[in-house]
Amino acid sequence: MPIVPLYGHAALRERLAASADRGALPGSLLLHGPRGVGKQRLALWLAQRLLCTDPAVRPCGRCQSCRYAGELAHPDLRWVYPRPRLKDADTTSKEVEQDYAEGTAQRVEAGGLYSAPSGSDAIYVATVRAIVQQAAMSPALGRRKVFVLGEAERMVPQEGADAAANAFLKLLEEPPDDTTLILTSSEPGALLPTIRSRVVGVRVAPLADADVAAFLDDPIVAAALDADRALPRGSADRVALAAGAPGSLIGRGEHAAASEAARRLLDAATADRATRFRLAFQQGSARARGAFSDTLDELTVLLHARVHDALRGADERGAAGAARAVECVERAKERAAGNVSPALVGAALLRDLGAALR
Repeated sequence: MPIVPLYGHAALRERLAASADRGALPGSLLLHGPRGVGKQRLALWLAQRLLCTDPAVRPCGRCQSCRYAGELAHPDLRWVYPRPRLKDADTTSKEVEQDYAEGTAQRVEAGGLYSAPSGSDAIYVATVRAIVQQAAMSPALGRRKVFVLGEAERMVPQEGADAAANAFLKLLEEPPDDTTLILTSSEPGALLPTIRSRVVGVRVAPLADADVAAFLDDPIVAAALDADRALPRGSADRVALAAGAPGSLIGRGEHAAASEAARRLLDAATADRATRFRLAFQQGSARARGAFSDTLDELTVLLHARVHDALRGADERGAAGAARAVECVERAKERAAGNVSPALVGAALLRDLGAALR
């Protein structure tokens, strides 16, 4: 069953298509823009176009390559995104492929719709190794391979993984002639500088209201949203709530608690010491690490919005403070990924946020 079509981004699609037709499309791209505007779906559309075999209209939607790509079953299209860490430290590429096959099958069953991954999900080193190995192989069906790496800022650098990291950086810098890598990110500033310097950035803007409405009217999308009691019932209200990023409505109810927890952390950052410690220890023990990571992700979103609001209001001091606070959250994410209690990470984070925002 094909996944939900791509809606909107007509002008950007024309630009990307023209570059591909001239043979000028970079081997390593970064599609960046607000969360929920359809960056990964756009990347999959571009992959389908690159794999299409019709000489006239691409993607034609009819050839074997287009059908396979539309069902996320094309052997030369690899879609990588944050996943739970596999338990085995010596995970093989075959095990990584199997894990992504299962994850992608779930997304296909939902029409290609998915909510934001858990804060503890990431693109781990075993996946990076698998990408490098697969990129070195010849295409299985056509003349080209395409890798789509969604939420690339979740790529986790790990000690002892220098060889894999260096191989991936070399792949980004000089991909094989038959390989295109398309990274996406809602937080390009959180990408490793060594990655940012090796890709060509393309901004993906929010959708127009008409395109948002068309996406929301898709039967598969409408059914998914109707099942979420956290959303308004009316189409106009949903369009307004989406604010050009309709993907942000998918699974919105699941992340309401994390968003509220992030707001409480932000409010407490400049409160008295007792309030900060009380809220920090409400984050729980190591067993609550996944929920705490979700909260940190939402906190990053809130702080990015604060930076933008401050810049629009010509408040340079406020923007600089919020930017420093984003760095504090990124450090907390690294600590939270280790074997550290969320309560302890939260206490240190609130102290650092207070210093950054005052």
